[in-house]
Amino acid sequence: MGSLTDIGVSAGINILSALGFLLAFAVLRIQPINDRVYFPKWYLKGTRSSPGNLGTVFSKFVNADMSTYIRFLNWMPAALRMPEPELIEHAGLDSAVYVRIYLLGLKIFVPIAMLAFAVLVPVNWTSGTLENENGVNYDQIDKLSISNLGKGSKRFWAHIAMCYVFTFWTFFVLFHEYKVVTTMRLRFLANQNRRADQYTVLVRNVPPDPDESVSEHVEHFFAVNHRDHYLSHQIVYNANHLSGLVEKKKGLQNWLIYYENKHAKNPAKKQTMKTGLWGLWGQRVDAIEYYKKEIEELCKQEDEERQKVITDPNSIMPAAFVSFKTRWGAAVCAQTQQTSNPTVWLTEWAPEPRDVYWANLAIPYVELSVRRLIIAVAFFFLTFFFMVPIAIVQSLANLDDIEKVLPFLKPIIERNSLRPVIQGFLPGIVLKIFLILLPTILMAMSKIEGHTSLSGLDRKTAMKYYIFLFVNVFLGSVITGTAFQQLDKFIHQSANKIPEVVGESIPMKATFFMTYIMVDGWAGIAAEVLRLKPLVMFHIKNAFLVRTEHDRAQAMDPGSLDFYNSEPRLQLYFLLGLVYAVVTPMLLPFIIVFFSLAYLVFRHQIINVYNQQYESGAQFWPDVHMRLIIALMVSQILLLGLLSTQEAERSTVALLPLPVLSIWFHYVCKGRFEPAFVKFPLQDAMVKDTLERAHDPTLNLRDYLKGAYVHPVFQKNDIFELVAIDEEEKNPLVVTKRQSRMTTPGGSKFNSSSGTNEGEFSRIPPP
Repeated sequence: MGSLTDIGVSAGINILSALGFLLAFAVLRIQPINDRVYFPKWYLKGTRSSPGNLGTVFSKFVNADMSTYIRFLNWMPAALRMPEPELIEHAGLDSAVYVRIYLLGLKIFVPIAMLAFAVLVPVNWTSGTLENENGVNYDQIDKLSISNLGKGSKRFWAHIAMCYVFTFWTFFVLFHEYKVVTTMRLRFLANQNRRADQYTVLVRNVPPDPDESVSEHVEHFFAVNHRDHYLSHQIVYNANHLSGLVEKKKGLQNWLIYYENKHAKNPAKKQTMKTGLWGLWGQRVDAIEYYKKEIEELCKQEDEERQKVITDPNSIMPAAFVSFKTRWGAAVCAQTQQTSNPTVWLTEWAPEPRDVYWANLAIPYVELSVRRLIIAVAFFFLTFFFMVPIAIVQSLANLDDIEKVLPFLKPIIERNSLRPVIQGFLPGIVLKIFLILLPTILMAMSKIEGHTSLSGLDRKTAMKYYIFLFVNVFLGSVITGTAFQQLDKFIHQSANKIPEVVGESIPMKATFFMTYIMVDGWAGIAAEVLRLKPLVMFHIKNAFLVRTEHDRAQAMDPGSLDFYNSEPRLQLYFLLGLVYAVVTPMLLPFIIVFFSLAYLVFRHQIINVYNQQYESGAQFWPDVHMRLIIALMVSQILLLGLLSTQEAERSTVALLPLPVLSIWFHYVCKGRFEPAFVKFPLQDAMVKDTLERAHDPTLNLRDYLKGAYVHPVFQKNDIFELVAIDEEEKNPLVVTKRQSRMTTPGGSKFNSSSGTNEGEFSRIPPP
């Protein structure tokens, strides 16, 4: 384990870095020129105007009020002042529940830390085993950990008893939190204003029919099988190529604005550019005229592609958004099997319109299983091969072993000024650099898998990222690092000694994880609130692309919580805290500082900055709970393995019930609370429908839903009506081109999706 000097150097560097980021933020946030960077959410709500519109030219850029510099830390209490109901109203339930995860960390670890320092630290400190053993190198931190207990010591019973206490305390906090979040979700859904997704179901894998188009087949099926509640539908088009053209046009328009702004500032100078790659070579042309022609040509291609999409049968996907007259009808359809064949007419709750990931709706359903198999294999190899950089990082954390393997580096390593910096700070920062691009890669893999909502993509990517962090950052740091440190022992000792080597490495890795927490959890969180990248990008756009207030609003980048990136990293801290609470309690204060700072920072960000792309009603909470249970079980199993190497067999047996109890607790919570996150109670749906009919009896639901699930590339366009919802209710009969069952050709019988006599019932008028 590293020395107190290494920890001190790392703490000093990271504390100074965090204070520097926080101080820079406190000063930059009160400058008028940065107001849209640090308060974009209020601009989007229309409740804040630019302070640069008033006063002198100087005051538009720099805050000259010296009293605000004295109160530059007032953002901290302001972030805690907004009550939770108001926070939900302001930022949404997803954001409010997300910050509760940090509060949950404090609820779990503050009492655990107090007990650990009151009981376990004195037990470890007074053992004196390391002091009495000759030839053993140790540090003061080792004397505070379980490493200071001798093999077969009766003091292990204190650690076992505390493991039980910590487990039951975690059970209590998790059960209470699950109950609170479930209540918040049900109350949120009950009080929520009318939304299109409450009435809409996404139907996938619509079977082909030789007599009817996809649209006619969908209308026919639901008008027959949900005749009292079916309202309308919107078929899904493969508009991915069209979306690419729209995005390309936006990029060209930005360049056109850039050159027009330059021309406006200096009309006498002609704006030219080269047409080659990145403007490095090619013919030199007039930039403004060039981009105008390119945009005009692209507009023609757009129009042609739009017409092709809505007229080409191959562009129509076997999927549709089906809307119902009531929430009750939508709930019944979304939560039931539609036919005797469970592989067709698959229904699920439609994501809210802004949550839809349109590109994946164009993927045929039969491809999804193949895609997911390929991604599973790719993810396995990505996780496996990442062990190599993890081993390199671990080598930096153990310089004594590098000296043994590479003795020619000894003069450099032994320098007093370099050793603490290398061993105390460098491993954590190198590991963080390795992980920078990983979430983006995992998100791309999830998109290839074919998930149809942004919230679903976030949850699946978060699962992959958590598995990756667990295998590589946690297990990899323990096992791979141990293999590097104890290479000689692995080679020359018998195989039955390997578990002992691995077991001993768990407390030895506490120093590395302390440095990682400080780099990622202290300095990293402080850098989050500074928003350096959005700050730079806003001023670049403001200097070159902004001509109007609308352009300035477009230049803002409020960002979002990035659940797929932040939640797995957060879960890693829960894992480290639970594992080391019994083994090395000295790590707990580092965890508590992280949760405290992160709770403050993210509360401020969701109040003033982040603008969530979607609202899922805290649908991610069951995943959060499950990963916490996994972390708890891992801590129990690792402690059991550690004690098994310390000649404490009877003590080890006493820990066996804990993993079983954890599994039982998980299924109790799953059965009690999880249904509220995956289903919508029919009773609640009926209540909302009844209240809506009483309060708004003249509601025209068809008009309300008309354009909700039209692809964005068709919105605000002349051909919007061509892809909008058909008006089925104009006909009193359910129209079908299919003949009755008695005369239907064999091919149509084979392709039929329902076990009912659709052809016979299709001409029965609805009541």
